[in-house]
Amino acid sequence: MKYPKIWLSPPHMSGNEIRYINKAFDSNWISTFGDNIDLFESRIESYLKESSKVVALSSGTAAIHLALILLGVGEEDEVICQSFTFCASANPIIYLKARPIFIDSEMDTWNMSPIYLEEAINHRILKGKKPKAIIVVNSYGMPAKWDEILTISKKYKIPIIEDSAQSLGSSFDGRKCGTLGDISVLSFNGNKIITTSAGGALICDKQQVKNKTIFLAAQSKEASNFYTHKEIGYNYRMSNVLAGIGLGQMEILDEYVKKRRQNNFHYKSIFEDVKGIKLLEEVSKNYFSNHWLSCILIDKKIANFDNKKLNSFLLKENIESRFLWKPLHTQPVFKRYNYFGNNESVGFFNRGLALPSGSGLTLIEKNRIADTIKRLTLES
Repeated sequence: MKYPKIWLSPPHMSGNEIRYINKAFDSNWISTFGDNIDLFESRIESYLKESSKVVALSSGTAAIHLALILLGVGEEDEVICQSFTFCASANPIIYLKARPIFIDSEMDTWNMSPIYLEEAINHRILKGKKPKAIIVVNSYGMPAKWDEILTISKKYKIPIIEDSAQSLGSSFDGRKCGTLGDISVLSFNGNKIITTSAGGALICDKQQVKNKTIFLAAQSKEASNFYTHKEIGYNYRMSNVLAGIGLGQMEILDEYVKKRRQNNFHYKSIFEDVKGIKLLEEVSKNYFSNHWLSCILIDKKIANFDNKKLNSFLLKENIESRFLWKPLHTQPVFKRYNYFGNNESVGFFNRGLALPSGSGLTLIEKNRIADTIKRLTLES
């Protein structure tokens, strides 16, 4: 008997979304204008607080692209970027013909190492190329070492783009992720903690920056009775229909964060008595992770199995898991760019695995996962 598929992080509809979608259809506002967009932005602003200004966009990647433009990044400029992340964090740097500088991770949060960050900044300044911006990612929902990173940012006067694509609902020292950078971004892709099917958002703290972002995201149309364009613009605005999905999802965000954190606690109980397994957890009370994905590192010498064997074992039971990010500095498309670090992130990739973490994960599914892992540990 083949059991139903357990997915890594599937969309989880609340049932509230259809009300807002119907509103978009009833009003005939099904393009990139409409009340759902304004209300969705307002709901996120209220959730994040910190005087946040939010612009709903077509993707998190679009948000990073616009953030770089707003910070004045152009051709041949250098932008520091975390290596342990998805390519979407770095691709917009290339869109602008700028150059990424990749920074390795530290072992506590798996995010950007403040030590290598400062080393890279000093190296580039000595070479006469002070970086124009820093892109910091809260990987898998875990906040980075923001106290140290913000201190470095202020010391060298280099603005930060906070990539919170995976960390809506997380916080550092009481501040919500999405408010920690000079500009921050969110993603609402189908696998994120809440979804709009496809979509993202840019977060800033000034109304004029929000206005400029909307202008750029709507093809840079000047205010006139006919189409006039003085700047290059982009088709990056979110659809009113998709914003309706987001409104329904925002109503249950806190509940979904709670469920994902419960998943992480469940995995902690599974691995408590299994030697050679390290679960990604908060390192202190300053950190609060939404645990978008629960991830582990496996020491093969102690556990007697590795991430590939566990991935294969789960797959045979129709359970999806996924290898961790392959660091960007090792990707063929990025290998020619500068990198600072000691390949800690390569170790994460070689040893790590992300486990099923959806907010809709049932007790029966959790027990299936636990039983499968237990069978492997007994066999190894």
